[in-house]
Amino acid sequence: MTAADLKGRTFLVTGANSGIGRALVEALAARGFSVVLAARSAERTRPVLDHLRLRHPGIDARFLRLDLADLTSVRKAAADVLATGQRLDVLVNNAGIAGTNAVTPDGFDRTSQTNHIGPFLLTSLLLPRLLESPAARIVNVSSVAHRKVRQLDWSGLERRAAPHRSGFREYAMTKLMNVLHAKELARRLAGTSVTTSSLHPGVVASNIWRALPAPLQWLMKLFMESNEQGASTPLYCATAPEVAGQSGLYFDRCQAVHPSRLAQDPILAAELWTRTERAIASVG
Repeated sequence: MTAADLKGRTFLVTGANSGIGRALVEALAARGFSVVLAARSAERTRPVLDHLRLRHPGIDARFLRLDLADLTSVRKAAADVLATGQRLDVLVNNAGIAGTNAVTPDGFDRTSQTNHIGPFLLTSLLLPRLLESPAARIVNVSSVAHRKVRQLDWSGLERRAAPHRSGFREYAMTKLMNVLHAKELARRLAGTSVTTSSLHPGVVASNIWRALPAPLQWLMKLFMESNEQGASTPLYCATAPEVAGQSGLYFDRCQAVHPSRLAQDPILAAELWTRTERAIASVG
């Protein structure tokens, strides 16, 4: 696949109104691609859309209301995409959060649902449209934090009545799930037109840390990379011609590298798929 083959493609990016997501849609728009900015707030996304349209007149850019912490919202967003009849070539599961202390309307830990359960459902619902593309891609933005997990804790997929503080450990679990999800998707989609990848974007001063106290956010971000730097590897996985035909790989700094041992376990990946489907089905 050449760079010219990518022209006219439509990219859906979650968490697109801030951080890495915003930097990514700006890079995609600069290349002339159609972009769907999926985010919770139309008000916060409008300035991003205005900026894109001002810098790139004639760009096809639109907002999609999506709250990954609400499965009803996920289903509505997917239905809205399918109803347009517009092609969808690349899905970038970028949105994420860390350090939460809340239960979602569906009864899950907010970090677990925003980072894994919601994106899992969204991906599954959008697969019919992605399969219509001659060369679609699913890109999961994970983190090097996944390497810190020694044993996967399934409690994040269990519904609960009361919240508890979700720290680095829980965040790392969801990032491992992102890699495993991409691996299992690659296995299930083998022989189709859809390929998958997961990646570490770098330690980025993005809005993912918004649930932490403001002084701690400020201190942490002093030592982090910019959102534009963080968008480089997602952009590579979503657009690089040399990635075409490769599936299930994990990338860091635009290079395919080995993820952790757990992230390469096909039995664990299959179990995660089954447990996640069961968790979603438990929501009435």
